[in-house]
Amino acid sequence: MSVDTIIHTQFPAGYVVFFGADGKIIMTPQSEEHSSTIKSMQYDTILSLGRHAKTPSDVYIDFPADENSAPDLAILREDARKEGKRYSFEDVLLISEVVSTSSARKDYDDCTAKYGRYGIPIYLIVDPYAQEVVVHTQPTGSGYIAAHTHAYGTGKLPIPLADGRTFTLDLDELPRPEPETDAH
Repeated sequence: MSVDTIIHTQFPAGYVVFFGADGKIIMTPQSEEHSSTIKSMQYDTILSLGRHAKTPSDVYIDFPADENSAPDLAILREDARKEGKRYSFEDVLLISEVVSTSSARKDYDDCTAKYGRYGIPIYLIVDPYAQEVVVHTQPTGSGYIAAHTHAYGTGKLPIPLADGRTFTLDLDELPRPEPETDAH
């Protein structure tokens, strides 16, 4: 598929579209809760770290062994510099993944092992369905030593970053899924 064709293609509403280096197109549905949660976290990064902080969302970050990731939100060191077109996992201070109904196992199991293995200092799992945030710290070769769960609606959660800054996640403002209604 040519670049011109891709630019003029109408992809289905509600999908995130990734273009792999090997030419593959990956389309993943994104729920309103998922999108709103990322937006809320981005707002908190601006309040905590400033408008120009390096906080990519759904942007590829280079990991070794072609295990590249495009996390829902990453917070990078202030002095992070792209290597080629991407940042390196070595620049990452925090990664956050927002759970969707199709990604729960990946976010809770696979990503916890992967991000711990590569020494990502803090890994947040934000789960709108369980209405909780799990903060993983102290990475190891197989995951993390510590995991602390914080319920939505319990105030502001300050998260100290390895570079001395603090990211404050407002647990009162994270969006909750709307209850499903019967269509009659």
